[in-house]
Amino acid sequence: MHNCNCENPLVPQIVEIVKIIDETPDVKTFHVRNENGVPFDVKPGQLAMVSLLPVGEGMFSVSWQEEKEHLQFAIRRVGLMTDELHSVGVGHKIGVRGPYGNGFPVEACQGKDMLFIAGGIGLAPLRSFIKYCLKHRADYGKIQVLYGARSYADLCFKDELFELWPKEKDTEVFTTLDRPEEGWDGHVGLIPSYLEELKPAPEGKVAVICGPPIMIKFALKSLEKMGYNDEQVITTLEMRMKCGIGKCGRCNIGSEYICLDGPVFNLAQLRKLPPEW
Repeated sequence: MHNCNCENPLVPQIVEIVKIIDETPDVKTFHVRNENGVPFDVKPGQLAMVSLLPVGEGMFSVSWQEEKEHLQFAIRRVGLMTDELHSVGVGHKIGVRGPYGNGFPVEACQGKDMLFIAGGIGLAPLRSFIKYCLKHRADYGKIQVLYGARSYADLCFKDELFELWPKEKDTEVFTTLDRPEEGWDGHVGLIPSYLEELKPAPEGKVAVICGPPIMIKFALKSLEKMGYNDEQVITTLEMRMKCGIGKCGRCNIGSEYICLDGPVFNLAQLRKLPPEW
């Protein structure tokens, strides 16, 4: 059974782009809404299929739902459809259908300290969970965000990273660049090594991780080295999402269909699957 709460999960709704934010040279955040506001309600970690006629469609995480006003998608330019999407302006109409996927376990994490680890565009799906925790601040413990990118220009959501999130109660943001560059006086180094420098204690904590597969691979090893167990570590396999409803059969890993059973899993669940993730 798919997780879409719409009448027909294959029929897109028409929405208008009401705002565009240039996050990086190849990432833009699109705010979209229809005449009533949001076309559907989204839980943190869920995705939607975005369509642009006559080019095509693609599956993207919803990086935030602003009340009932609009949905936000942070989309990287990586191919034909996203190239075309990056060329349109405010007022353009696109299609969205969804939401798809199980989303992050926001209720199960209540009362826990939260450690978010993201690389590059991997902050986009985690942003919805981070902002949810900050919106419901009393329900969560200490919040730590560790985020890295190749360069300063490649850091997404700079206003939130450097201005807004660090001002929140019991919230720390750690940012790193892969290599030194002129004008940057912050940390330099890869995320897994910085994670081991910071040594966030595992007691009472949930770690949520998303980013390039090679970053995830080594960050998971770092977390294990620091004493995190598999139930404490959550990730999203949203890159394996395909049709969203489990019909095309292209999203499976072993017996699990990522569109239906995921894309959010803890590490204990993933270790039961073939090592294709």
